[in-house]
Amino acid sequence: MAKRWKQRPQDSNWGDWGDDDELGRVNMITPEKVLEGVREISAGRSFALSLPLDLPGGSSLNQRRYPPILRPTEDLKHKPDVFYNVVGRDRLHYSFTDVWSDDLVTLWLQYSTQWDALVHQGALFDADGDGVEEPVYYNGFRPDEDVIGPQEDAKGDGSGSLSFARHLGLEHMAAHGVQGRAVLIDIAHHLGNTEEWTAVSWKTLREIIDADKVEIRPGDMVILHTGYATKILEWNGKPDASRIQAMYPYLDAQDDGILQWILDSGLSALAADNYAVEGFAPASREPHTLLPIHKLCLFKLGIPLGELWYLHDLAAWLRENNRTSFLLTAPPLRLPGAAGGPLTPIATV
Repeated sequence: MAKRWKQRPQDSNWGDWGDDDELGRVNMITPEKVLEGVREISAGRSFALSLPLDLPGGSSLNQRRYPPILRPTEDLKHKPDVFYNVVGRDRLHYSFTDVWSDDLVTLWLQYSTQWDALVHQGALFDADGDGVEEPVYYNGFRPDEDVIGPQEDAKGDGSGSLSFARHLGLEHMAAHGVQGRAVLIDIAHHLGNTEEWTAVSWKTLREIIDADKVEIRPGDMVILHTGYATKILEWNGKPDASRIQAMYPYLDAQDDGILQWILDSGLSALAADNYAVEGFAPASREPHTLLPIHKLCLFKLGIPLGELWYLHDLAAWLRENNRTSFLLTAPPLRLPGAAGGPLTPIATV
């Protein structure tokens, strides 16, 4: 197909893995990186890094996202919402001794523990080299051509989808497997488990990395423990709306050193137990991004971002055992066309 861009953003890697690449730095999670991760296993213990997917509860964290809604499927006569606790002898034939339940879910894909797909955030950029900025996503993919919606039958198969990412959806990560060596940076421990809304500068982050002797190798997945998701779990579905949007540490994306570290470290994926990894940039008179880390990672470098991961138990075990690295297995749901999606990451130590 024709190349989608004539110039790429500064510090981006567009085209480095081919004009049609949809994985970005996940390409760096090679078979050797899988083996590196496997070599981190010594205790044979696994930690599930997902919150229950009905947390945080309510919609005070993001008014566009709601808890999952479960309901029964239709029955064999197409009667909706009834196929649950079905006794076979009563509903099908007197000879059947079975009892069945079957359900469906309405799921807001970025409500709880999640990956952001590369299509989740693009930017205005003059990819055509004609002096005019246009909306584009990673590697030059375009709205309305490659990312469809909102419109009727966006998927084009009659299924009723109103949006569909023909490119850059999470299914590519799922097919890859997203398994390899990962490291945890324990911000919570070094900042005294503070619950205050705290911007973490590059100086502070570097001191934490050095203090724990965290070795970040090219292709590693980097996981940030702040304590945020621990509080979410403690609230048990009833979060404090006055606190949930501004609590616990986050990366200070206004600090150029943080952005340069992401660029230089060679990390392949970045996840945190907080909301959005970073804070929001303030409004100003000059055009700018609201989320500099999202822009750098999703738009320029093809680095998927994980949010609301549950890291408390893993972080405690790693600290008790004087370790920071482990095998991470973290494929998202293989749902074609999704801009984000839930997962149950597994850390094996």
